[in-house]
Amino acid sequence: MKLLIKRFDKSLPLPVHKTPGAVAVDLCSRIDLDIQPKEIVYIPMNVAIKIPDGYFILSAPRSSTHKMGLLGINSIGIFDRDFCGDNDEYHFAAYNFTDTVVHIEKGARLIQLVLIKCENFEFTELDKMSDPTRGGFGTTGVK
Repeated sequence: MKLLIKRFDKSLPLPVHKTPGAVAVDLCSRIDLDIQPKEIVYIPMNVAIKIPDGYFILSAPRSSTHKMGLLGINSIGIFDRDFCGDNDEYHFAAYNFTDTVVHIEKGARLIQLVLIKCENFEFTELDKMSDPTRGGFGTTGVK
């Protein structure tokens, strides 16, 4: 499947699957920046993507991003199909959890994207669920 993509800085490469078995593509920072200790920043990731109907994109920090001193503030991100305007650049909401400044270089790979098939859904409200004996949150792990 081919997706339509806009790069904001064409000196940075297009995202690609790095190996035949890779399910995600990496995005990289469009800018150099210093992130102060305990600071939250929104790092521009250089792309806007047109997502096909029936799909969404899930983003997550790369497994090595924490080694830089960064965490995704909401762990994952979901990009909807209608977030695809000319100025809808993807960003990584990052938190510097260290006590030192974290320097990010332009081109540093920070997050990964996965294209996932999905369906929209609606709800039918009930007054009771079919199994009234179920215990509630966390009960599947209780012996």
